[in-house]
Amino acid sequence: MMLPRRQDYGNGLRSGPVTSFRSAGSPSSVRRSSAVLPSVLTFLVVVASGGLLLMIEKGMLNSMETPSPRGNARRLELFRESRTHGSDDVDSEILQEIRNRTIRTMCSQKNMPHSIWSLSPLQRKTVLQHILVNEEYRFLYCYVPKVACSNWKRVLKVLSGALESVDVNIKMDHRSDLLFLSSLKPEEIRYRLKHYFKFMFVREPMERLLSAYRNKFGEIESYQKKYGMEIVKRYRKGLAKDASVKGDDVTFGEFVRYLLDEDVEHMNEHWMPVYNLCQPCAVSYNFIGSYEHLERDSEYVLQRIGAPPFVHFPERQTWYKPVTTETLHYYLCTLPQKLLRELLPKYILDFSLFAYPFPNTTTEHCRH
Repeated sequence: MMLPRRQDYGNGLRSGPVTSFRSAGSPSSVRRSSAVLPSVLTFLVVVASGGLLLMIEKGMLNSMETPSPRGNARRLELFRESRTHGSDDVDSEILQEIRNRTIRTMCSQKNMPHSIWSLSPLQRKTVLQHILVNEEYRFLYCYVPKVACSNWKRVLKVLSGALESVDVNIKMDHRSDLLFLSSLKPEEIRYRLKHYFKFMFVREPMERLLSAYRNKFGEIESYQKKYGMEIVKRYRKGLAKDASVKGDDVTFGEFVRYLLDEDVEHMNEHWMPVYNLCQPCAVSYNFIGSYEHLERDSEYVLQRIGAPPFVHFPERQTWYKPVTTETLHYYLCTLPQKLLRELLPKYILDFSLFAYPFPNTTTEHCRH
């Protein structure tokens, strides 16, 4: 069964002057007040990145070097050879700096969690169940569904010896041969959070959402039965008691309406905000990679943890259907603007903390 509807725009944060998304008023007042959040958080992003502009102006970024990894020197040499000093490399450094400064600024607010032990039991359970541990190479990886997590799990299995190669053609088992931080004792968790290299990968929030929608409701029968059937019955007029509903034709608009009625802390992991999955304020990640620069950022992580040269990040499968800019543009522009305005606050921290701009869905833009 699906969880009961919840009208909650919070991201599991305590109430506060900036981060609280709740209101004592009616649901409609909550939605109206949440509209001011983008401008407030955008302002904070600008403040957080202000120091970066000074660094760029003074050329300080030019002298910054990637920290030396432990382990294989040949991999580091190959990685450095593969990097050019062109605009992509500079853009990557700038993006990392913006993210780091934004996260530090936002997470320094007194109402934000400062460790996993200050999270609620449900929040802590969620993040610990999404952090994978590798003991030999001493790293923690917070996996985010629809952000290449299946391929990263392949890498972890190769590093632990459970798989011979990342290219082995087998169906991915997302539980076996993987060590989850949630399975360790509190003192073991504390030690690894303090001493291990920690990383995660993020993706443009609406692109990730669309990818989940197309995959789960267009291809996976179990999701159509578990979620699709009730979504259709709940939001499509006249079908509330129709036994013939299969749930295989959920529209994107219906899916968004379902998300608006869900509490983010109880969402399915495939569309739960990244903030709630990985808690970047409670866990100090050493590196946050981008899906948009997946190969390059993955190679950096592999050399940083000292992975053997024969371990590489898997290539995308031939059957993979990427969410193109045009596809995302089409879905967002055909969505009623009222729904989009109400949806964005649910993912506001994913946009703000990870430096993703809000989608342009103005009438003029959508006309083209």
